[in-house]
Amino acid sequence: MTHKSIHFQYQCSECGREFDIIPDVYLCSDCAAKQVKNRPLRGILDVELNGPTPDSRDVRAFLPVPAEFFPTIPVGNTPLWTPERLRKQTGFSGLFIKDDGLNPTGSLKDRASYLVAAFARQHGIHTVVVASTGNAASSMSGVGAAAGLNITIFIPKTAPEAKMVQSLQYGASVILVDGTYDNAFELSMEFAAKNGGLNRNTGYNPLTIEGKKTAALEIFFQLGHVPDVVFVPVGDGVIISGIFKGFRDLIHLKLADRMPTIVAVQAEGSNAICRAFEAGGFTEPISSDTVADSISVDVPRNGVHALANLQRFNGRCVSVTDDEILDAQKQLSSTAGLFPEPAAAASFGGFMKLRGELDSSADIVVLSTGNGLKDIVSAKKGVTIPANPIKKLEEIQ
Repeated sequence: MTHKSIHFQYQCSECGREFDIIPDVYLCSDCAAKQVKNRPLRGILDVELNGPTPDSRDVRAFLPVPAEFFPTIPVGNTPLWTPERLRKQTGFSGLFIKDDGLNPTGSLKDRASYLVAAFARQHGIHTVVVASTGNAASSMSGVGAAAGLNITIFIPKTAPEAKMVQSLQYGASVILVDGTYDNAFELSMEFAAKNGGLNRNTGYNPLTIEGKKTAALEIFFQLGHVPDVVFVPVGDGVIISGIFKGFRDLIHLKLADRMPTIVAVQAEGSNAICRAFEAGGFTEPISSDTVADSISVDVPRNGVHALANLQRFNGRCVSVTDDEILDAQKQLSSTAGLFPEPAAAASFGGFMKLRGELDSSADIVVLSTGNGLKDIVSAKKGVTIPANPIKKLEEIQ
C-alpha cells in the first residue's frame, strides 16, 4: 500500500513475514497456528513504513490510509499539559500530561477507531464489530457514526453504564455479555466470522496498534524532542505497543535519535503483563479484580507483542493498587484540574510510585487515556458525597 511516497505493509512481530494491508488480514497465519488457549494472541502484525519522511506534521501522513478517507471528526491533537501545581507539589519541573480524555468520545481509543473507520471506507466496508470493556465500544460507535458505518459492540454486563449509554446514543447495536471482556472478545470473533464485516478487536486488528501510535508522534512534535520517560496505563497491551511503535517510526525516519524509557503501569488486580515481565513469559491467567475497568483483562490479547517491546527497548513495568489509583485520580483532579477515569489515573499512580527513582529535572510524560465522567461509580469511591441537604445556611455543619 502506497501514498505520499511512503510504502506501508504488515510485518509479523514474531517471524518477520510480510503481508499486504488488505481486509481479512489480521494475524500472521504461520505464528497464529502456535496459539495456546488462555494465552495472548500469537502472530500480531505491525505496520512497517519505508520511504521519505513526510513534510507534514499531520499525523495522518504517517498512517497507511490516505487522508481523504478519514471521517470529519476531530480525533487527536490533544493537549500536552504543563501542570504548574503538580510540578511544584512533586518537585518535577519537566512533568507533562498528555490528555487523551479530550478526544471526541472521551478516550484515546478514538485514535484506533479513526484509522479503522478510514480503512473501512477506503475498502467499501460498511459494518464494524468490536468487543470492549466500554471505551473501545463507545469510541468505535462515535467515530463510526461520523463515518456512516454500522457498528456492533459486545460489552460485559459489568461495564460502566455511561459507556454503554454513549454507544447507544451513537446508534450502535449493543450486545451485553454475561461474562468478562475475554468472553465478549470470543463472542465478537464468532459473530464477525458468521456475519462478516471488519473486526476492530484491540490487538487482533493491527490498525488498532497503528492508530494509537499517533499519541507518541504528537508528544514528540509538541515537545520538539523525545521525552525521557513516558508512563502508560496498560491492560491488553495495545496502547503501550502503539507508543513504542510511534517512537520506533520516528527513529526509523531519522526524526528522533532514541527511544524514551516507557513504563507500563498496570492495576495490581489485573497485571498479567507485569507478571510476565518479571517471569519472562505468560502463565495461567488470573481473574482480574480492579476498579480500573478499562485496563481490566484476564488474558492480555496483545501481551506477547507488548512484552517483546518492553524487553527490546528496556521498558519498565509497575503495578499499582486500587487505592493508589483512586488517590492518583483525586490528586490529578484537585491539583491539576484533570478528571481522569481510574484506568487513566493509573499512569500517574505509577509515576508517583517510581518518582523516587527518577531525575526530577527529566522530561516526563504521563499519558491520561480517558475522561472521568465515563465511570462516575468508581470515582465516587474516592470522594465523600454530601449526605444531608440543607434549606438554610445555619444547617451547614
